[in-house]
Amino acid sequence: MYETFYGLREKPFTLTPNPKYVFYSEKYHAALEQLLYGIDQREGFLLLTGPVGTGKTTLCRELLERLRSDRYRTALIFNPFLDPEEMLQTLLDEFRYPYPPGLSRKGLLDRLNRYLLEQLAGNCTCVAIFDEAQHHSAEFLEQIRVLSNLETDREKLIQILLVGQPELKERIQQPSLAQLDQRVSVRCALEPLSLEETERYLYHRLNVAGAQGRITFTSRALRDLYEASQGIPRLINLLADRTLLAGYVRQTTKLTHREVAQAISALRGELGNGKRASPKRRKARPLTIALLVIAILEAVGAGLYWLLGGLL
Repeated sequence: MYETFYGLREKPFTLTPNPKYVFYSEKYHAALEQLLYGIDQREGFLLLTGPVGTGKTTLCRELLERLRSDRYRTALIFNPFLDPEEMLQTLLDEFRYPYPPGLSRKGLLDRLNRYLLEQLAGNCTCVAIFDEAQHHSAEFLEQIRVLSNLETDREKLIQILLVGQPELKERIQQPSLAQLDQRVSVRCALEPLSLEETERYLYHRLNVAGAQGRITFTSRALRDLYEASQGIPRLINLLADRTLLAGYVRQTTKLTHREVAQAISALRGELGNGKRASPKRRKARPLTIALLVIAILEAVGAGLYWLLGGLL
């Protein structure tokens, strides 16, 4: 709607991960390099955590794009509610390795072990990524630990990356999962952006979309947007998109605190009702509602994304 007015080639603040919009914050860059190193060195077990909307899916996509298809075989499991047998079946399906129907859990594990040995002989590294891992059952996590036992005298046969929200880190540190926790050799965490990073993030995405400096945010607008979003990229995207829409309505390319306030009101669902909430509720309610929206969209969107093979 507003792209023509601003002279943009496309909307710069969509929720769908797009590699050309990747913003290399300090934490994002560090996490990517650590994961690439861990996989290259065949460390075995890796962990990536971060709050909803901080870029875990985007980072996983870039990670997979960095893994050359002639050297790596990848499997993506986004359904955290599989039982151990279904998980092994899904791994074999993702690796495109056939297996006869009706195999027991041991039979499936033996089949997977054979495949991993074949790939090792061909100098290929196998990588399995488990998304939304904070939802995995204790039995599922135990089966993942068993996978980490697949090894030769010299190296692990499969590199396992667990991806999830911060509670995943707390969960695997429980005494009952001590054996799993002890196997994690690389631990990375994404965090919300700082105020300075939020400003660079906004202008980075605008420039990629073709703004060429035509769109600006006032200092107060940036501060208000940062405080409302808490530096969470997906929430920044929601607010920035609505702010651009408000600027379009006002026919201005200089975005101020008024446009940001209108964006926040729109996300609250209270636009134009004439009611004013207390300052504390004005900050809390849009953030809570927007985060709920993000959580739902991220779960559905990520599932469809993996299912349709968007990362392969």
